[in-house]
Formats: sequence, C-alpha cells, structure tokens
Amino acid sequence: MQEGISGKIANLFINSKLTVLLMVALMIIGVYSSFLIPREEEPQIIVPMADIMIGYPGANPTEIENRVVRPLEKIISNIKGVEHVHSMSMNGQAVLIIQFFVGEDVERSYVKLYDELEKNKGIFPEGVYQPLVKTRSIDDVPMLGITLWSENYSDFQLRQMAEELTTEIEKVSDVAITKVIGGRTRQLKVVLDKDKMAENGVDPMGIMQIIQASNSSSQSGKFVQNDQEFLITTGKFLSSVEEVERLVVGVNKNLPVYLSQVAKIVDGPSASRNYVSFGYGKANEEYASFPSEYPAVTISVAKVKGADAMKVADKILTQVEGLKKNLIPNDVEVAITRNYGETASHKVGELLLHLGVAIIAVTVLVMLSMGWRGGLVVFLSVPLTFALTLFSYYMLGYTLNRITLFALVFVVGIVVDDSIIIAENMHRHFKSKKLPFKQAAIYAINEVGNPTILATFTVIAAILPMAFVSGMMGPYMSPMPIGASIAMILSLFIALTITPYLGYHFLREKESGEEKEEKAYETTFIYKAYKAIEFPFLESKTKRWVLLGATVVLLLGSMFMFYNQSVVVKMLPFDNKNEFQVVIDMPEGTTLERTAAVTQEIAQYLSNVPEVVSYQNYVGSSAPITFNGLVRHYDLRGGSNQADIQVNLLHKADRDLSSHDITKMLRADIQAIGAKHNANVKLVEVPPGPPVLSTLVTEIYGPDYNEQIKLAAQVKELLLNTQDVVDVDWNVEDGQTEYRFEVDSEKAMMHGIVPQQVVGSITYLMQEYPVSNFYDQDANNPVGIVLALDDKDKSSLQDVEGLKIKGQQGDLVTVSDLVKVTKDTLQPTIYHKDQKRVVYVLADMAGDLESPAYAILGMTEQIQNLTVPKGYSVNEMYMGQPEDESDYTVKWDGEWQITMEVFRDLGTAFLVVIVIIYMLIVGWFQNFKTPIVMMIAIPLSLVGIVLGHWMLGAFFTATSFIGMIALAGIMVRNSVLLIDFIEIRLNEGASIKQAIVDAGAVRTKPILLTTGAVVIGASIILFDPIFQGLAISLVAGAIVSTLLTLIVVPLIYYMTERKKWENKSSNH
Repeated sequence: MQEGISGKIANLFINSKLTVLLMVALMIIGVYSSFLIPREEEPQIIVPMADIMIGYPGANPTEIENRVVRPLEKIISNIKGVEHVHSMSMNGQAVLIIQFFVGEDVERSYVKLYDELEKNKGIFPEGVYQPLVKTRSIDDVPMLGITLWSENYSDFQLRQMAEELTTEIEKVSDVAITKVIGGRTRQLKVVLDKDKMAENGVDPMGIMQIIQASNSSSQSGKFVQNDQEFLITTGKFLSSVEEVERLVVGVNKNLPVYLSQVAKIVDGPSASRNYVSFGYGKANEEYASFPSEYPAVTISVAKVKGADAMKVADKILTQVEGLKKNLIPNDVEVAITRNYGETASHKVGELLLHLGVAIIAVTVLVMLSMGWRGGLVVFLSVPLTFALTLFSYYMLGYTLNRITLFALVFVVGIVVDDSIIIAENMHRHFKSKKLPFKQAAIYAINEVGNPTILATFTVIAAILPMAFVSGMMGPYMSPMPIGASIAMILSLFIALTITPYLGYHFLREKESGEEKEEKAYETTFIYKAYKAIEFPFLESKTKRWVLLGATVVLLLGSMFMFYNQSVVVKMLPFDNKNEFQVVIDMPEGTTLERTAAVTQEIAQYLSNVPEVVSYQNYVGSSAPITFNGLVRHYDLRGGSNQADIQVNLLHKADRDLSSHDITKMLRADIQAIGAKHNANVKLVEVPPGPPVLSTLVTEIYGPDYNEQIKLAAQVKELLLNTQDVVDVDWNVEDGQTEYRFEVDSEKAMMHGIVPQQVVGSITYLMQEYPVSNFYDQDANNPVGIVLALDDKDKSSLQDVEGLKIKGQQGDLVTVSDLVKVTKDTLQPTIYHKDQKRVVYVLADMAGDLESPAYAILGMTEQIQNLTVPKGYSVNEMYMGQPEDESDYTVKWDGEWQITMEVFRDLGTAFLVVIVIIYMLIVGWFQNFKTPIVMMIAIPLSLVGIVLGHWMLGAFFTATSFIGMIALAGIMVRNSVLLIDFIEIRLNEGASIKQAIVDAGAVRTKPILLTTGAVVIGASIILFDPIFQGLAISLVAGAIVSTLLTLIVVPLIYYMTERKKWENKSSNH
C-alpha cells in the first residue's frame, strides 16, 4: 500500500519529542485566549442606524411632509448602503430613521450621512431647525439598570441623589451613556399673578426680557496700573431667590414695580412630566415589609462597544456600594433592576459547562469501546482543538457569546471524529499484530487518513455556506459555520500530528510472552450481527426492494408532516429570559394622572403573580430599552398617554414556567384591565433573534392616506379575529382636540402689538420653557428659570384668553380682543417607508401556532375581500415593496420577512453544499455514480429530523435547518468511510458481497462511535430553548440516518456496482 500524505505527516510526529511541547504550547495559548475574549450575551450585530430629528414649530404634518421630509428622504435614499428610510411627519417636528444594510461599516455610513446633510443645508424653508442626528447601535441598549427608591424621600430628592450618583458612575472606564429616568428636576419658578400684573401695568413678555437682561456677566478685559495688570469682570448672574425677587420689572405711578409684587418665586421641583415607581412582587421576601409602590428614579447605563459587560457591571456595582457610605442615605434602597453583565456571564458559564459535559461524555463513550487508553487519546485531542479555536476567535475579534460558544458545543461530536477514526484503526491494527508497531501505526493511518481528510472537508463544505446568510440574521448565523469550520480544520491537524503520537505511545499491546493467535474479526460480535442483518438483503432481490420501498414511504411521510402542520415552521422560539415589559398606550389626550392610575391597576395585578420579583412603572416616559426597543424606538416614547412597566421575574432556575409561558398566561387578564379603561396593552418579550418592529407587521400602501387608514382598520379587525394573533395595534392616533388662536393682525397693530408677542407670551407661559438659567455652581444640571401661571389661572379656555399683553402705548390688551379661536382636531402623524406613505398594523403571535407564516398564509382570501374605493383592488405582497402607489397594497413584514430571507438563504446554501460535496467525492473516487450512492444518506436524515421534532413537539426553526445542513456533511462522511473500505477490500481481491460485509463489520464500530459522539455532543443542548431545533436535528437525524446508512447505502452500492466488479473478478 503506497504511503499517502497523511502517513508522511504522521511519520514526522510519531516519535518526535517536539510533539509533547507542541501540546503544552497549544494548551497555554488556548487558556490565555479564553481570558482575553470579552463575554456578552448577544452577538455583536452591526446595523448602523441613525435618527434625524428636525423641528419646525407651528407646521402641520402635511406641511412638514412636503417641505422637510420628502426632499430629505430623496437625498438620503441615494446614499450607498442605505437599506430603509422610515419617517414620521408630526405636528411641529419630523423624525427620520435611517437603517443601513447589516455589516456596513458604521463610521463610514455616518460620515456619508453627515456629508449629505451638510451639502444640502439650504433645502429647508425659513423657521426649520438644523437637523439633529442621533446614531444608534446595539451598545445603546443599557446593560445595567439601577433603581433608587424610598418611602421617606420624594422623587425630587431621589432625582438629586441619582444625578450625583450618575456623575460618579460616569467616571468608571468603559461606561458609555448614562440616563436618569424619573423624578422632578430642580427649577426656579416665577408664578405670575394675572391681576397684580394688570394693576401694575406689566406683561409676561416684558418680565421675560428683564430677567434675561439682568442675568449676564462677562470677563470684560484688563487695565494696567503701576506696572501691574488688573482684570475686570462686569455684571452678575442671578444666583439667589432674593436677587430675582428684587428685579424691577416696570414703573407704576413713579414707583418701581418689583418682581415679588407681581409673582411668587419658588426654587424647587419642576412640574411632573412623568411618574416612576418601584414595587415588589409576591415572589420577593421583601414584599411583606414593603407591600406598596414607592417613588423611584432609575439610572440606566450602557457600555462602550466591545467592552466586557460583566467586568463593567462589576466595577459599577462596587462603585455604588462604596457610595452607600457617604452619598446614599440608609433609608434609600438601591435595587439592581437589570444586569446584562450577570446574565451574560451566566449564559457563557452555562454553555462552557455544557461543553465540558459533552467532552467528558464523548470520552466515556470511547473508553467503553476502546478501553481507557483509547479514551485518553481522544480526550486529550479535544481540549487542544478547542484551545486553538478559542485563539482563532480572539484573532478574528469575536466575543464569547451564546452563538460563538454554541458553535463549539455543536462541533464537539464532530471534532472528536477524526481522532476516533484514526485511534480506532490503530487500535485494530495493534490488536491484530500483523506488522511491527511503527509500521502498523503508519499503515493504519494511511488506510483511513486520506478518506478522513476528504470526510473532514465534506463536513466543512456542508457548514461553511451558512456563513453567507444575509440580512439581520447574518451576524447570528455566521460565527457558527466559521467557528465550526476552524475547529474542524484544527481537529484534522491534531488528528494527523498528535493523535498518532498519543496512540503510538498509549495503545501498544504487550509484545512479550505468549504470542496469542490473532482473533479473526470473523468471530467478533459486530461481524456476526452485521452479517445477519445485511446478508439476506444482498442475497434476495425482493427483500432489497421492500426495504427501499419502506424507506421511500418513510421519507414521503415525513415531508407530509410539514404540510399538515404536525411540525410547525418558525423563525426562532423565545428564549427564557428573566424580564418582560408591559407597554401601555392610552387614547391620545389622556392626562398623566389617568394613565398612572391604569398603570397602577395593572402593576397591582402583576405584583400578585407568583413569579414576579419586582416591577418598575414608568408613566409618561419609557423604561430602559431592551434589544427590541432599540429598533422599535421605545426610547422616543413619552407622552402623558403612554406608560411602560418593566417586570423582573424569578431566576429561571427557581421557576417552572418559561418567561414566554408566563406572558401567555398573563396576557388575557392584563388586556382585560386595559380594555376596561380603553387602553391598548402589549406584553413585549426580549426577542431570541434579531429585533423587528413586531412579529407580524402589515404595511398598507395606496394612493390616498385616508383610504389607507380605512383599509388598515379592516386589516386590524381581521387580525383581531384570527386565532393565536395577540397584541394588535396600529399607528393611527385617536383624534385630539386642539384650539387654534389666530391673531387678527389688524387689531393687534392698532394697539401697537406684533403677532409674535401674542405667540411668545402664550407659548412661554403654557409650555413653561426656561427663559434663562439660574446660577448655582454646585448643581449637576443647569437650573432653568421658568415663567408660569398658577394652576387655577390656566384651567380653561377663558383663562388663557384673559391674559393681558402690553402695547406700544403702554396700555394692556386682553388676548381675547386680539385673536379668533377655532376648535379643530389634531392632524394625525404621516408615516413613510422608503418615500411611500404607509400605515402600519402591528400584532404578535402567541398560542399553538406561533409562527407568523401560518397566520399570514391563512388570510390571503380574506384580504382579497377587503373593501376599497371603486376601481381599486388590494394586492398582497410578501417580499420587497410595491413599485408604485397607484393601487392599494398590503405588504407583510416583521419576523416573517426575516424568516423568508433566512430560509431562502439557507435553502440556497443547502443546494450549494450538495453540489460541493458531490464535486469533492467525484474528485476522490474518480467516478460519477459512487458519490450519488453516498449522498443517499442526506434525504434519509430528513426522516429522523422531522420525526424528532414531531415527537418533542418542537418548532422547526432556522437552527433546525442549520442542523439539517451540517448533518448532510456528517452523514456523507460515514458513507465515504464505508465505501472507501469496501473498495480497499475489493482491490485486495475479495468478492463484492464479502467486501460489503467486511467493510460493515470493520467500519460499523467507528461509525457508531462518531455518531454517538455527535449525538452526545448535541443532546446536551436540547435544553437551550433557541438551539433546541439544531440539537433535535443532529440527534434524531444522526441516529436514524446512521442506521439507514449502514444498511441501505451498501445495498445500493451493491446494486449499482455489482456488474462492474463481478466482471472484473471473472476476467482474472
């Protein structure tokens, strides 16, 4: 037998002293890398996003849409790399959301964006503010939430403490953005008295100008005297309430009018814009002593890109502990309401544990079949492979997160294979003692070395194409195939260098003593069993066809299970997290107090749920965003009609129900409370995969916005009546009443008043904008000076109309004499997606069929029957976007879109895989028929996969698909080893039936071992909710297709090749 490349490599290392050193070096490198790689929970997804905010006071949505949004959208859509431009034209402002393609370079994308904005500065009309660009990335999601709450302090005092605390937290390295949510800020309020102002002849605008004019100071230069320089500072900032009170704001009957005569001045908390409170759930032992809700302030902290979440969180918490001594009083409680650093390290720890268990389990398996020495050989080769893989992760800049680690767990079984095959063959040859040891070792390696190399490359060919999944799922998918391929190549390297060394030194049989007669393998148990099963099929034609027929029936049966929904296809199942959010939207126009009452009622219900540890209510502001909120822009929420509740659950080890089951259970009751108060309530979970606007998103396009809204209402109704569809909502606001004060310029001019005075007076008093700053050098944040009216002076339309404004002649005129008041309904926001007007209807899925695909496909008929204006029709689209808006279109988006893209890409990958594998095998065997025989194993694995999912009642997810593709490589590899051996035996001159039985006998053991390794490696992940699909595919698929491979593949080989070999042997 000629010496192949694998034999040459093995020969170099088999007796070399370097091999040992190499092993030690590799281990050190690997261990070192594992400490250097930062740990995170989610993979680093690079989706450059940016929000552009533009103010245009006084303009209505249509005006803004035409003057600001359309021209800007046009410019931005032309930037290379922009995938979508979403926009909202609201009253007085516009928000554009720019989303670049996944994987675009972040810095470059932003530079292009700024560049275009800078170039087109002049396109906006007068009165439009400069666009403000806010970039977003996955690191904007806060990884730490610290909530301060107390029963003795007000939210105003808590806010002051939180601001101090934030200043300290920001000093910690790797902290990016901190945000304080809740509490009232400090303000200097000038509460004007209408009647006293009228008596003394002063008006709000006059007071405002005096305050601004009296609050200035400057470094005014220097003078020289007696050869020395002296500096001059002029003026003084307002820095005490007394100074403000003593300002002279007018003259009445030759006497000065002081501000204190016409106003009350208060240095204290501002008016409440939001309410934040904290409460315990029944699951917490603190609940007994603190059963109520308490005012709270939350500090959210985000980290710098690429920093280790765990380390940053630890640093901050140590800092906070230290500050409890001197900054935070004893009766202020500090609750950690979110810590992604801890959950990340927990997740990473859990997966590393799985990895260890998998390695040990595989070793035990090998020991059982090859004795403890064989087990040791294999056991030593695995850590070496992983050590190198971790090093390559570090070099590639990956972080340790659930995806990258998962790639390792996933390859445990496959990595061991190379070593198992080589060690097993050496073991067999040493046992038979036909050759001296060194030659036996080299011979053994030559015998299986080359097919092993081929087999390894088939597996790599099977996994690698998945790295090319596009879209949001790309970054979730690519570390797996890349990590796994690296591990495979490294394992091959180790199998050819280190395993022979270990095998040579560990597996030798004793040479001394009685030369025991070689026990022919014809007598072994495996040989007898295999012969008993396989031989009858080789002998009889009918039995063969019956077996093949049965196999085909199984295959078709498993395909049918997708069709009748016994196995449900979904993108990714939900992970079991320790939190969820309740998002509450009251009708537009609801007061903050009313929203708070509803929120409290829901929170009260939540506190009685046994799994809830604590909850935070955020009324009128948004909770610290999760991964979902980043894309859904929950951080822009905040109005008196909106509220969020952040709910923290027991640790998943301490509860039976998963977070998804809990939300399913609570949804009906919570929504019943909401419905009672006319509120729309959604339960939002942290998504398992990439975040989307919502699981089900319907975009409605058309020629007329009002008709689009009517169509959307019908779609919404349709969704409400569809089974398993929950949390239905849309983006059309309820009408809110507005009163328009239109200044009659003729009347105003007669009194010597310009319209701007009227606009300014009312705006500053009703909005309470700061007119100037109050000087306090120790304050953390600027303290604004605000003009305000007493609450009783602004509670009706008449009160506002009764304000007085001073004309040029010095007389005071009431507002009602200058304006015409009309009652109107606020114009709703206009949404665009990629320059087309759109109305969104959003919904989520919960129930038996959680996959949006079924809901969408089930509605096609009903969508055709929706009513639209005469002469128009409804088109339905699943991918892309309508070309024109001349007709009405219902386009499905959301998780569906990503599912379609991923399954499309994975399907393509699968076809590519099959072609590549075919080419590899043809190249090796130089035969067109043989590879097809080998690849019969691929469809056979499908039987196992589908049955596995069906028996466990699991979703067939994107990860299941990956398992299926990877399995193709592993199964073909078994066939390669089997047929390669059959051909070796045939070339030695055995008859074809004998060759098949021999090959089966010799190769069954390593094939079962490698399959066992794959099964054990994968079954450890069965409990990870997200990767469950992959594990089922590998476990069930491997078991079923290995059995079928061992029996069916040789038969088909026999049927196709019999003629050729029988002719050969008769010619000899």
